[in-house]
Amino acid sequence: MQFLKTLFWVVLATAAVVFAMHNWTPILISLWGGLLVEAKLPVLLYGAFLLGLLPALAWHGASRWRAGRRIDALERALAEVRIAAAPPPAPVPAAPSAPPSTAMAVAPLVVPAAPADPLADAPPAQS
Repeated sequence: MQFLKTLFWVVLATAAVVFAMHNWTPILISLWGGLLVEAKLPVLLYGAFLLGLLPALAWHGASRWRAGRRIDALERALAEVRIAAAPPPAPVPAAPSAPPSTAMAVAPLVVPAAPADPLADAPPAQS
């Protein structure tokens, strides 16, 4: 597609140059107050074309800018409506305080305290 676009512009530019070469004749333009201007015909025609094209391009650019701003505003409003209309998220169940372990539980090691004097707890000797 890019090739066709480039080919179009090359053909158009070539046609404009060929037109200018074959019509490069001076013409006399009579303006207000007896003012006379001598200009070449292709320069006058291309100038008139640009004077007509520039306002149309400005209008088109302004229309696209306005449409872009309007589309952005509508997309923002649509996003707000989608957020407001979305169902609330499902409640998350509370996590247990101690998750069950799949490993084997090990009981803590309890060591009884040794008596301070082993003879004090001994029964009296019988004689």
